[in-house]
Amino acid sequence: MLEKLYDIEERYQMLSAELSQPGVAGDSNRVQQITCEISELREIVETFQRYQEVCRELEENETMLSEEKDRELRDLIQQECSELIHQRDTLHEQLRQLLIPKDPNDDKNVILEVRAGTGGEEASLFAADLFRMYSRYADSLGWKMEILSTNDSSSGGFKEIVCLVQGRGVYGRLKFESGTHRVQRVPETESQGRIHTSAVTVAVLPEAQEVDIEINPSDLRIDVYRSSGAGGQHVNTTDSAVRITHVPTGVVVACQDGRSQHKNKEKALQVLRSRLLDHAEQQADSDRSQARKEQVGSGDRSERIRTYNFPQGRVTDHRINLTLHRLDQVLAGDLEEIIDTLIQSSRAGELSGKS
Repeated sequence: MLEKLYDIEERYQMLSAELSQPGVAGDSNRVQQITCEISELREIVETFQRYQEVCRELEENETMLSEEKDRELRDLIQQECSELIHQRDTLHEQLRQLLIPKDPNDDKNVILEVRAGTGGEEASLFAADLFRMYSRYADSLGWKMEILSTNDSSSGGFKEIVCLVQGRGVYGRLKFESGTHRVQRVPETESQGRIHTSAVTVAVLPEAQEVDIEINPSDLRIDVYRSSGAGGQHVNTTDSAVRITHVPTGVVVACQDGRSQHKNKEKALQVLRSRLLDHAEQQADSDRSQARKEQVGSGDRSERIRTYNFPQGRVTDHRINLTLHRLDQVLAGDLEEIIDTLIQSSRAGELSGKS
């Protein structure tokens, strides 16, 4: 690890020197490349320099300790050595984590899809609860949410809702939400107070740009039809809804929320690109190591990842054996502890896989 850190420090210094050269200043593309790489390396280099400084201080103190005869001074030096050892070990662990290759998708926006599963109307109501949970979490981080498509249920919930979440590091924090979310509670329509179990599936897909995935127009079948459900008289009386089928993969996307057929087509293509990128990445993942997936689950939408138990007021994430007895706060968008623990578990798994 130290050899790699020295190489990174050398690279950082070389880039900094290159940036100050007169000939580079006139090349805006090169300046942008250098600035971007320096920004990516800065935290590692600064942490490594602090680590080196602490190691030097510790070495000096240990030398002083071996030479000092005064008992009181020896005690003071020993105390400082203990503090420096703690700092060194903490910085060492930070460096180990900083050296984990970053998921290239972590900084991307996401297409968030929430769908009612088993449980009928109760599942659709819980789908609405989960959507509100993610909306509040997004608000707390200053993220922006744009609804792309909805399919309402008769009870006021969602059979399906698809939205775009935009902000800094969105995918990096939401990617572990993919999977089956189970709810245990007494439905309002249950007269005998029996607890029902329902399920909702969540998919978190990195937003794909046109450069990420190329779609051949000849592979698409595009159908237009009249929108149904809420949306106003104009929406319901014109052929503004759009359904796009990607024939080679069988992926189907429909959008009917907007009044404009053109806008609905744009939104549908936006979702289609992300689903096709996810499909391609899942195909590639099947050939890769399973070490990381074993830590926090595969992200497969069929895998049960979390249970929300209303009678006991608890939330349990089954991948990391984390149980919180504050269901109300979690559903109000307080997801930090769960998401932070999932990220830490993933990093720990990657570290153990590298060792």
